Amino acid sequence: MEQLEITYQQLKEMKGTPYLLVDIRSDAAASYGMVPGAVHMPLERLGDGEPLKACQEAFLPAEKGGLMRPIILYCDRGSVSREKAAALRECGFAAYSLAGGYTGWLLSHMKDAKVSGQAQAKEIERSIQKKFHKQLFSKFTKAVRDYQLIQEGDKIAVCISGGKDSMLMAKLFQELQKHKKVSFGLEFLIMDPGYSPANRQVIEDNARRLGIPIQVFESDIFEAVFGIEKSPCYLCARMRRGHLYHQAKNLGCNKIALGHHYDDVIETILMGMLYGGQVQTMMPKLHSTNFEGMELIRPMYYIREEDIKRWRDYNGLHFIQCACRFTENCASCEPDGRGLSKRMEVKRLIAGMKQANPFVEANIFKSVENVNLNTVIAYKDKGVRRHFLDSYGK
Repeated sequence: MEQLEITYQQLKEMKGTPYLLVDIRSDAAASYGMVPGAVHMPLERLGDGEPLKACQEAFLPAEKGGLMRPIILYCDRGSVSREKAAALRECGFAAYSLAGGYTGWLLSHMKDAKVSGQAQAKEIERSIQKKFHKQLFSKFTKAVRDYQLIQEGDKIAVCISGGKDSMLMAKLFQELQKHKKVSFGLEFLIMDPGYSPANRQVIEDNARRLGIPIQVFESDIFEAVFGIEKSPCYLCARMRRGHLYHQAKNLGCNKIALGHHYDDVIETILMGMLYGGQVQTMMPKLHSTNFEGMELIRPMYYIREEDIKRWRDYNGLHFIQCACRFTENCASCEPDGRGLSKRMEVKRLIAGMKQANPFVEANIFKSVENVNLNTVIAYKDKGVRRHFLDSYGK
């Protein structure tokens, strides 16, 4: 049988040869970065290849007698795309799988980078200071001021997952520390709960390129949740949070910082209403209930995800969505333990509503700041349920 996989080196050698490169990962995974020149077509949309045929006809006119132009698929690590390429061949497509998937491409791409880590870090810092100052740094400092997230003498553990959000947060903290308006300390923490060697290398390589002095500590969380069928990602997220608090406290920190942004906040509000039957939000800061004296802060509370993506693409950075070694496309991994499929549904819902009302995102965000208790049937106050009939007519 003709080879089913194409390596990164072979892909580079195909420059000038017409081919269709297709990212079959989920919407969420693709939002963290794609191979340049790829067309995004999630696995569920491929079917028997008809969407591919239409796409190929639009971008790469077919040879006479059939679709002969090569189609190269890639998933996260190469196994799902290999299976799909084999199935498409049976339908008459000249289909291949990119060996190693997006993660393999990313590692090879990093090795090919011509700019030294130190030089790149300086360029990235300048982009935050100049081009993206208003969209990123100004909103970062505004959240810090508005919600009083940092006080004199704080020591903050900046928790880095390896994705675009937490990596940017680390750079913003470094920039804020330069201004010296408030004296505070930083520790840049990465927890390895059982990453594959390739995923860990991507995270560490990105940290070097960005000039972030990370500390990596290990745990066996992935092993602990691997055999759990019901909500393993929720349990994994809870366990990771606890390990981060513990490690941060051992380092003398009194706060941990997470990289949730504005879009995470408004999506969480709608998810609570639509799937949880409750009105709640992702708070900008929280006291830990299990680690006395520890606090969680979210300084990217005002920053829009589209601006994070622009910063990432401007600097030619590539990140992984989920470093879980047990899944090809970890479609349910979320920092708050909720299913990503539901989050993506809400993300699409908001995008649809925005077409009719450009202010819908801001209105969702403000809705939890403008709660009128006189028009609420019931609510909870420090765990105690209050009902409007309790005081009605009194």
